Amino acid sequence: MNPLKNKIRETIAGHAPKLKEIAAFIGAHPELGHEEKLASARLTEELEQLGYRVERGTLGLSTAFIAEYRSAKPGPVVAILAEYDALPEIGHACGHHLICTMALGAAAGLRAVVDETGGTIRVYGTPAEETMGAKVDMAAAGLFDDCDVAMMAHPYHHFEKSGSSLAMDALKFEFHGKAAHAAANPDQGINALDAVIQLFNSVNALRQQTPSHARVHGIISHGGQAPNIIPDYAVARFYTRAATRAYTDELTRRVKACAEAAALATGCQLTTTNDEYSYDELRTNEAISAAFTANLIESGIAPEEIHTANDHGSLDLGNVSLRCPAVHPFIRVVDQPYNLHTVEFRDAAQLDRAYDAMVFGATMLAFTANDMLTDPELARRVREEFERTVAGNRVNSDL
Repeated sequence: MNPLKNKIRETIAGHAPKLKEIAAFIGAHPELGHEEKLASARLTEELEQLGYRVERGTLGLSTAFIAEYRSAKPGPVVAILAEYDALPEIGHACGHHLICTMALGAAAGLRAVVDETGGTIRVYGTPAEETMGAKVDMAAAGLFDDCDVAMMAHPYHHFEKSGSSLAMDALKFEFHGKAAHAAANPDQGINALDAVIQLFNSVNALRQQTPSHARVHGIISHGGQAPNIIPDYAVARFYTRAATRAYTDELTRRVKACAEAAALATGCQLTTTNDEYSYDELRTNEAISAAFTANLIESGIAPEEIHTANDHGSLDLGNVSLRCPAVHPFIRVVDQPYNLHTVEFRDAAQLDRAYDAMVFGATMLAFTANDMLTDPELARRVREEFERTVAGNRVNSDL
């Protein structure tokens, strides 16, 4: 094995007991987005002990951070991204307790070699990926613009190459009508729930004229108080998604038009807001993705075990991928085909099997970062691909 990679592997292995303890702690103390005080504190303390300079509260976000170690030698800037928010009620059912400790482990391994290779290692602590993803703020503020690559690995039930994600808008439609007794004087009411129902009917019709990569899905989050009261207030929340930001914008425009038509038809007033951040599509950098896959194979993973990339919904890493080359591969941490965001995955992701896989994922991230630091030809290909496929026609992902 390459001496530098051997040093990385040994270093991460030496940190494995601490990494597993931190993962177990964060897994047992789930915190919602922008409330991840315990997780952020544990991660930043460990990074400081590794010799990283840590900025806490990045962009005024209390649980965000950027940790950096800059070698005295010039070289690429490699970003490793950490997520650590949990899901409401079911905790770490998306494995973010493993994502952040993979990033921490990779940072430990790279710290052992970066003075020799040259370059800069940054760990970005990015809260609230599930809702108001901090990567959106960081990308819009230009905090990734000088990075040569941004990497993270996601837990899953099989290995999977970095692929694509859907751009997404989160829409909240509030209809304001007029209450009245539904039996005694219904003619004096304006039914806000009728407007919501009209909206759903229009969206259902709209779906017939959208491409296969587009998604529109919604819920009624408030529909009235009692059957004998005409609702004066009703709320529907929708996500619109598509393979590109450009088509997502068009789809959002059309769904908003459906809401406006529903308001007009029922006589309601309409308030429309974006109640979560908009995410852009992930544009995987295939050059660095191939390097990650090669490291998996060289470390003993059979090529047939590494699946072709699938779309897994929407990621705030998409916004980052429009600012610098980025990858988001999946690491097998459970042996059963449990889906993300389920109790079964949550429980399996807190077993020793998952923690061992976390250490392996950290090693693969660090190996791939080392490739960037030591192979100028790879760094050139990564940058040229980004300039050709993203930077030249980049969508404006600013807030």
